[in-house]
Amino acid sequence: MEVDTPKISIFKKIIALILGFGPGIFAIGYTIGTGSVTSMIVAGSRFNMQLLWVLFLSCLFSGVLMFVYGNYALITGYTALYGFKKHLKYGKVLAVLIIIGVSFGQWNSLMGILGISSNIIFEILALNFEGLSAYQYEVVLVIAVVIIFTFYLLMLVGKYTFFEKILVLFVTLMGFSFLFSLFFVQPLSIDVVKGLIPTIPDVPGGKMLVAAFVGTTMAAATFLSRPLFVKGKGWTHKNLKQQKRDAITAAILIFMISATIMAVAAGALFYQGKEVTDVLDMANTLEPVAGKWAVVIFFFGALSAGLSSIFPCLLIAPLLIADYQSGILDTNSRQFRIITAIACLVALIGPAFNANPIEIQILSQVFNVFVLPLVILGIILMVSNKKIMKEYKTSLSVYIGMYAALFFSLVISYNGVVALLDYF
Repeated sequence: MEVDTPKISIFKKIIALILGFGPGIFAIGYTIGTGSVTSMIVAGSRFNMQLLWVLFLSCLFSGVLMFVYGNYALITGYTALYGFKKHLKYGKVLAVLIIIGVSFGQWNSLMGILGISSNIIFEILALNFEGLSAYQYEVVLVIAVVIIFTFYLLMLVGKYTFFEKILVLFVTLMGFSFLFSLFFVQPLSIDVVKGLIPTIPDVPGGKMLVAAFVGTTMAAATFLSRPLFVKGKGWTHKNLKQQKRDAITAAILIFMISATIMAVAAGALFYQGKEVTDVLDMANTLEPVAGKWAVVIFFFGALSAGLSSIFPCLLIAPLLIADYQSGILDTNSRQFRIITAIACLVALIGPAFNANPIEIQILSQVFNVFVLPLVILGIILMVSNKKIMKEYKTSLSVYIGMYAALFFSLVISYNGVVALLDYF
């Protein structure tokens, strides 16, 4: 019994650490969904680890912005858009543009997320029931309807702690699934080092993936929602240090999980000259080296990533509108139920029209970058106002981080415009 006690103690500590995770779990939920998984797998299969530097910068700036938005909420008591509307000269216009831009991007992402998640479940079923292959469209559509209807019912529970616990479960499963997959395949160490040197692949689709990387890992929705989730956690100005640790931890985990997914795809597909064009290609990432069970495990991680993103994507539009109106999200209101119901119907458009969910997902991530500069500019103006921030002073290093993030977002937005013009 004495030998087993330390093991039980360590296991309990790990569980307590996971369950004790704060609002940062929503940041991971927004960031690492099927959009991130798709972008990382496609990039890893096509360009090896060449875009690792984009991921690193995106996560670095995301950590800074999560920290700043969280501090702003704890010090002022305001949420993001309500504060913009109340204190900035053109704050109402800025807030409305942000609501439209972020909601459009997230609802497009939701179409891709639901499409990929439904196809993943179909492929897992098809491994065991070969006769299903002839009815792929019908089965995928039914699965999509069941998933989105189930999540809508869960949304009606309407409690922060409930959402948080479900996200903890999905994110934990996702992280362990992809880390396990990394044991089977890895990229060369030299390729990882080269990936930290800024270069853009000079091939069709290279600029598109760079924009998609930033759109999925430096998501505007993550920062805008943080004040509401920080307040939902019950934190106050006494939790500033805790909020800082939570933001840093979230940014590190986003980088580690995303880089792991890219590395798995690079190790399994790039060196064999294979590219990802549909969901089944993602399923086959590990099959050459690990067989059917590794495929199922990898799929389980991708599915967990998708399911962990559905909650945040359904929440974003009512959350931003409530933020603009009063700064308080009422998940029991009629407005909340109607908006989330509309989001559910939008999510079904992709599966209903049998659209390629991978193309939808990558395009939606590109659209997400265009609203990012407005979100960064808004918080810079807020934290620079002494009347708003009271006695709290933002450090020079944080200001440098915010302005660097603004410059980076503008460059990526321009890159996104060029990529879309080339695509269409």
